Amino acid sequence: MSAAVGALERVRRAYARIAAVDRPEVWIDLRPQAEAEVEAALVDARVAGGEHLPLAGTVTAVKGNIDVAGLPTTAGCPAYAYPPDRDAPAVTRLRAAGTVVLGTTNLDQFATGLVGTRSPYGAVRNAVDPERISGGSSSGSAVAVALGVVDLALGTDTAGSGRVPAALNGIVGLKPTPGRVPTGGVVPACASLDCVSVFARTVDEAQAALRLLADPAPAPLPARRPGPWRIAAPAAARLGTLADGWAGAYTAAADRLATAGAELRDLDLAPFDRVAAMLYGGAFVAERYTAVGAFVDALAEKGGEGLDPVVAGIIGAARDLPAHRLYADLAELARLRDVALAELGDADALLLPTTTWHPTLAEVAADPVGSNTRLGRFTNSANLLGLCAIAVPAGTVDGLPFGVMLVGPADTEERLGAIARLLAEPPARLAVFGAHLTGQPLNGQLTSLGGRFCGEVRTAPAYRLYALETVPPKPGLVRVDEGGATVAGELWELPAAGLGTLLAALPHPMALGPVDLADGTRVPGFLCEPAALTGAEDITATGGWLDHIGAP
Repeated sequence: MSAAVGALERVRRAYARIAAVDRPEVWIDLRPQAEAEVEAALVDARVAGGEHLPLAGTVTAVKGNIDVAGLPTTAGCPAYAYPPDRDAPAVTRLRAAGTVVLGTTNLDQFATGLVGTRSPYGAVRNAVDPERISGGSSSGSAVAVALGVVDLALGTDTAGSGRVPAALNGIVGLKPTPGRVPTGGVVPACASLDCVSVFARTVDEAQAALRLLADPAPAPLPARRPGPWRIAAPAAARLGTLADGWAGAYTAAADRLATAGAELRDLDLAPFDRVAAMLYGGAFVAERYTAVGAFVDALAEKGGEGLDPVVAGIIGAARDLPAHRLYADLAELARLRDVALAELGDADALLLPTTTWHPTLAEVAADPVGSNTRLGRFTNSANLLGLCAIAVPAGTVDGLPFGVMLVGPADTEERLGAIARLLAEPPARLAVFGAHLTGQPLNGQLTSLGGRFCGEVRTAPAYRLYALETVPPKPGLVRVDEGGATVAGELWELPAAGLGTLLAALPHPMALGPVDLADGTRVPGFLCEPAALTGAEDITATGGWLDHIGAP
């Protein structure tokens, strides 16, 4: 992973982005900017001294149930907070590679939930549609990546917490094989099943981070039978109830793999579904009580301040599960594991929608347990079966991200990444300078098409900016032969189809054309037809549209 800027500059841009997106619920504890800048300056000095730091120039967020030295570990419960004396091993490994950790992120309390709303620090809203859930439990980490605040984020994944929020926010979520990444310094949910997961904007970035995080695979992978990638892709009719349009989007993703040369085959999901139901419906949930049950009971006796009632109910209900039921479930799991893996056969991966729907905050509030159950149908089984998985974007449906998941045998993360790349179309880049900027009236046109913020940019010193008489107000950017200046803007990435949709709806006098940036690159960007500039105010001297309108 190569960074386009130095560590200090990247930190400054991250804090500016935090202010711009105004999502305080993403964070539990955010480091002071000055403190992060000191660490970043040291990273830059090490690079200048000749050290190879693969993550230099990147910033990272860490889920609030993972220890970060200097910040309290809360697991989403203020009364549980403790001051760790060292970083968790996963954090240590990323910092050793040069990333700067900005802070700890919000989560479903004690990592119990897939919704992102079970937190006294507030519900984390979706990066694209704030009326909808972010997904959880690694909610803040996923949204920090999706909003372009950080380059990487650590989550945890027991039932899908590293995959569901990735899908609902249009990013990549990589869940390694259980045991590949150390879980020391992580507040356990189910200690025998917990995984530290990675969020990133691309498959390559997620896999690069995992290589730094993971212990070596315990043994060489078995040789796969020669031939094309073999993908188990259940027919859409086997998937049960999905949100409107999602079955078609899933089928389109499967078709892309087939077009790329993969061999698709059907698969019976019944054993996977039965294993998934055991995670919360069987005795395995008792491990959640082992982790924090005594604390939850004691806090409840004192009035339960800061305790999420849904989380407390789930953990408390596990208190009295009998030991004989656990042993019965272990035997049944062993039987179902054999059936499920036989069904998978020599397939390199199982393709599924990552989740089944994308509810609103109100829908989850009305049915917190039922809505959560629907979200985990496809993700709950992976850790019980000892599998790895990667969730990747697969387009949009009705303006919201849609994602699919590739699930593979233990220690095949690299193979899953290679298959996932077949699903990804190279994104189109777009420079914006006015009403499409973050926080401005037309920014939703970008996010609804799957757009992702890449960073702030400036044009080469060859442009003028004018205030146009339009509704909503917007500027016009034009290239000039002389007397030009640099103009501030933002760089976004969109799916190629999304850029086409945006262009088709672009009103006069706006146009799409090549824009030269200050770093020497050339990207498509919004320009203005010169004929529209007659009588328009030249606002170039303000430096950019946001400064002209006095936006914070």
